Amino acid sequence: MLERPALEVAPLLLGAVLHGRGVSVRLTEVEAYLGTADPGSHAYRGRTPRTATMFGEPGRLYVYRSYGIHACANLVCSPVGEASAVLLRAGEVVRGLELAHDRRASARRDADLARGPGRLTLALGITLGDDGAEFPLELPDEPSPHATGPRVGVSGPGGTAEYPWRFWIPGDPTVSPYRPGRPRVRAAR
Repeated sequence: MLERPALEVAPLLLGAVLHGRGVSVRLTEVEAYLGTADPGSHAYRGRTPRTATMFGEPGRLYVYRSYGIHACANLVCSPVGEASAVLLRAGEVVRGLELAHDRRASARRDADLARGPGRLTLALGITLGDDGAEFPLELPDEPSPHATGPRVGVSGPGGTAEYPWRFWIPGDPTVSPYRPGRPRVRAAR
């Protein structure tokens, strides 16, 4: 199932349950990234030590640090060598609620525990050390109704309306709010 392009896999992951360390999350929001064919992908310029996992086996996690703060996780898909992956953006904690609250002590509502890619990995106990790891995933029996739109926080060509590669379950309270990308400004040296 995962040896297909991210654009095919992404909507099929909505409603899937990812099992982490004592916590399980039903995925409600994801984004597709198409490797070297996608200007929004980390793998756009080819394989690097950072992106090597994206070019590897489908079903593994590509975990990276975002903005120097959060660990974010992508599920690698497509055949080996293509670097296609799906960012796991948000979900509903369906098992291990107390543990998720311990990990996300600042969350006031259950819906906020895994609302956003950094919160999702924290709730599941996923760290940078899990890059390349496999976590159990249960796919839904039927595809979930979904909406599409531009990816969140992606600046430049890969973040425009021409790339409606964000998929979410409409009306679900765990879906993160849309924020357009902002170009990064490098500090003068």
